[in-house]
Amino acid sequence: MRLSLQFVALLALIAAASAGVLPAAQVYHAAPAAVATYAAPALVKTVAHPVLAKADDEYDPHPQYKYAYDVHDSLSGDSKSQVEERDGDVVRGEYSLVDSDGYKRTVQYTADPINGFNAVVNREPLVKVVKTVAPVAYSAPLVKTPVYSSYAAPAVAYHH
Repeated sequence: MRLSLQFVALLALIAAASAGVLPAAQVYHAAPAAVATYAAPALVKTVAHPVLAKADDEYDPHPQYKYAYDVHDSLSGDSKSQVEERDGDVVRGEYSLVDSDGYKRTVQYTADPINGFNAVVNREPLVKVVKTVAPVAYSAPLVKTPVYSSYAAPAVAYHH
C-alpha cells in the first residue's frame, strides 16, 4: 500500500510540473545562424490590350430629354406621378405620391451646376374637411310647472 501511495504522489508531481504549476528551469537555445538566400526574379511578360472607348459621336455636349409617368391603381390605392426635363446641365422636375397617412406629397426640384440640387416639398390632405356650423335656433326656456297631488294621512281607528 505504501508503494502505491508513493507512485500516486510521484505521478501527481510530474503532472503538476507538466502543467506549469511548479517552476521549471528555463532552457535557452542559441539563435539560428542567418542564412542569406537569393532567388532570381520571376519573369513576367506584360501584354498591353487595347482600351475600348466610346466613339466621339456618342458624346452629347448638350443632353436634352423629357419624360413623364402617371399611376392611379384603384385596386391597391397607389397614386403617383413624375415629370422631369433636362436641358444641358439644368434639370427640372416634379413628383407626387400619396403617403400612408393620407396626405399627398408633391416635390418640385431643380438641379444645376451653380445652385446644386434644390427641392420644395408640399403636403396637403387628400380629404379636405369643411367645417360647417349648423344654425342654432334659440327659444325661451320651457318652464315646467310642478304637478302637485294631494296627500292625506291615513285615518286612525280605535277598537275597544
